[in-house]
Amino acid sequence: MRLCHVTVTPHASDEHTRIDRPSRRDVVLAYVALTKPRIIELLLLTTVPVMFLAQQGVPDLWLVVATLIGGTLSAGSANALNCVVDADIDQKMRRTARRPLPRHQVGTQAALKFGLILGVLSTAWLGLTVNWLSSALSLAANVFYVVGYTMILKRRTTQNIVWGGAAGCFPPLIGWTAVTNELAWTPILLFLVVFFWTPPHFWALAMRYREDYAAADVPMLPSVAPSAEVGRQIVRYTWATVLTSVLVWPVADTGWFFPSMAILLGIVFLLEAYDLRARARETEELSIIKPMRLFHFSNAYLALLFVAAAIDPFIG
Repeated sequence: MRLCHVTVTPHASDEHTRIDRPSRRDVVLAYVALTKPRIIELLLLTTVPVMFLAQQGVPDLWLVVATLIGGTLSAGSANALNCVVDADIDQKMRRTARRPLPRHQVGTQAALKFGLILGVLSTAWLGLTVNWLSSALSLAANVFYVVGYTMILKRRTTQNIVWGGAAGCFPPLIGWTAVTNELAWTPILLFLVVFFWTPPHFWALAMRYREDYAAADVPMLPSVAPSAEVGRQIVRYTWATVLTSVLVWPVADTGWFFPSMAILLGIVFLLEAYDLRARARETEELSIIKPMRLFHFSNAYLALLFVAAAIDPFIG
């Protein structure tokens, strides 16, 4: 009896399913991406240096670690929930189209549960390992970012990032209260530094992606106002940032290092802002305005300013 050799070919749909099934690593990376790690890095950079300033030296290592863990969980929660609320507009924008929800790497319900779980964990963690004042401030920042900024302000007003950006200003308060368990004028001023810094920082980025915001019908200032007006507003807020940073010196009674750095960094920040305004007065062409130049420097400005606050107790 002759035997026939039969080759079984998998059904096309089964093969397609097998190819598209994400690996465990892909799933983990998608959930990490929901938390927006690069934003978390900047938030933590305005938390830890303030702990050194509050301690006037090196704070307890475990306290720093506990605060970092809680801050990471809290910021990750807010960012994941932001991704859920903004999923419809994220898929319309080049800058955000590769986020996990627009790419269907994570389901909406799963992302929502993930964000809420991180929020509960961060609140409990900070309360039990740091103190409940820091925990409450972290929760307030989370709620304000998701509800105040993402759900209410972002799609309704050109001042969305001005007031909504306040959520990102809480880390100095959290860092200070983690050490002292009380608020004071110094962290409030540092809160205001980040508050005034946020519009020029974000508007520079929004200028680069103004067509995206227009397509998504989000009234970010650069998408609805001439570049000259955006440049003028950037200069105003940059002045407010620099002046507030200098005010930290007499209020916090720092040494000479922090005010020196605040003035030096502030001068460069102002020069960059004025240069952008001058270019924006002449044209709407982004290749000439070069908004990302200011955006990148603003990141360096904030990082160096807060590092200076951490170093000052050891020098001043």
